Amino acid sequence: MKTTRFLVAAPAALALALAGCGGSTGTSGSDDTASGDAAAGAPTDDSDCANEDVFCIGLVTDTGKVDDKSFNQSAHEGAQAAAEDVGGFYKYIETQDTKDYAANMAQFTNKSYDVIVTVGFLMTDATAEAAAASPDTKFIGVDQFYDADTVTATNLTGLIFPADQAGYAAGFLAAKMTKTNKLGNVLGQEIPTVTAFADGFKNGAESVNPDISVAAVFHPAGDNAFTDPVWGAGEAKKMLAQDVDIIFGAGGQTGNGALQEVAKASGAGTDVFCIGVDTDQWDTVQAAQPCLLTSAMKLIAQGVTDTVEAAQAGEFEGLQTVGQVGLAPYHDFEDTVPDDVKTEVDEVVAQLQDGTLDTGVAS
Repeated sequence: MKTTRFLVAAPAALALALAGCGGSTGTSGSDDTASGDAAAGAPTDDSDCANEDVFCIGLVTDTGKVDDKSFNQSAHEGAQAAAEDVGGFYKYIETQDTKDYAANMAQFTNKSYDVIVTVGFLMTDATAEAAAASPDTKFIGVDQFYDADTVTATNLTGLIFPADQAGYAAGFLAAKMTKTNKLGNVLGQEIPTVTAFADGFKNGAESVNPDISVAAVFHPAGDNAFTDPVWGAGEAKKMLAQDVDIIFGAGGQTGNGALQEVAKASGAGTDVFCIGVDTDQWDTVQAAQPCLLTSAMKLIAQGVTDTVEAAQAGEFEGLQTVGQVGLAPYHDFEDTVPDDVKTEVDEVVAQLQDGTLDTGVAS
């Protein structure tokens, strides 16, 4: 699979039950995945994954849920789509405790799954160890970077995204739209894949106005860092009280809580706005629509689908794959964003795409 690193555009906007002790599970044909029936002729369980004619895909989350309306859901939907495309079987495990990473992956390797998708930066080391121990299984680590000097497994690729670029474009837009010159970031745990969004956002905003205020708050480390909407809402409320008028929520359900708090605020959609993350959250967090200007997206679903299908086709290249990022359409705020601002944002995106604009965020 070729590696790509670019933003994409759309018209008038940017397209920029417990299993052991490990966690809850679901399959491609089970009711609790909301995925519908398995594809016609596809296997309905994983009892025959060792058969070379049966293609089995497993997914393990960090400690988030596959219905988080953001990061994990995007990876889940990508794996589902791949299973449907290739007529394979798909099952996921939602990790409850970080100590269960290895055990959860082992549930799949013990049944000879062909591909295992692990979701989240914090699973990097555990994924590399599992890949080394199970060379016949392909591993795809979403938001995971592997150093060729220390990781030698050929059955492993990290699927990463230039989140700094999506963050930069979102910050540039926010700086063009703010009335108070005060922006805010409500974030998940302080890890590289989250700080890339935040740092890109800050640098994009400061490229418009070097004196602009960009506040950022990270959730304390812990198993709930990305599943704490109450905390996210509380932090957003504090920022709104300090005249922050555009808030970027980046942190799964934690960030979603911030978005929904802004959506309830006086002046939502006229005086205060929010920006989503990972997917087009207009579709996944409808409660945020009153304020949702756009979303800084990682095109995770497509990246997972493409990489799984590459593995199934025997074209798995190993170690590192770079996916796409973008900004979501403006939806109901199409007329709120001035035409000249749209043009300027388009120009920024083009420069990020061709490499003539550096976000200033260390990779």
